[in-house]
Amino acid sequence: MHEDGNGDGPRGGSGVSGGGLDQPEFLDLERELTVLFRRARAKQGEMAREVHPDLESAAYGLLVRLDDAGRQRATELAAYIGVGKATMSRQLRALEDLGLVAREPDPADGRAWLVHLTEVGRGRVAKVREARRARYVEQLSHWDRREVAELARLLNQLNLGMEK
Repeated sequence: MHEDGNGDGPRGGSGVSGGGLDQPEFLDLERELTVLFRRARAKQGEMAREVHPDLESAAYGLLVRLDDAGRQRATELAAYIGVGKATMSRQLRALEDLGLVAREPDPADGRAWLVHLTEVGRGRVAKVREARRARYVEQLSHWDRREVAELARLLNQLNLGMEK
């Protein structure tokens, strides 16, 4: 009986049930994602401090979302980030206090507010994101550009699958 992951032994098969949790490719995936997420959290903290020394690490993702998507309701941001209304309200208040975001009435619903980056916020986020992309270019300079594109495609596929 083979246990090399080629489908001939107890680690073989295509499903997760019936021992699939110990398939080597999923063990490898779990290990590599753990390392990636740990490093990403550390880098997110660094990037947040580059935007503003008092910026919480978790709030950096809000700034990037606003940079990508433009004006958003707080409820949309909370749903996208995966936090509750109270947490979102606290984070937005802190970002407003730092001068990075502002609120304006939603023209489609006078009871709602839209949140957007201020000019200062947009400039600081752009500078940090540009520096991050430059680091990616440097770190992946030995990769073929098709490999980088494939990695981006696979990560997008993974992210879409995790939304379910």
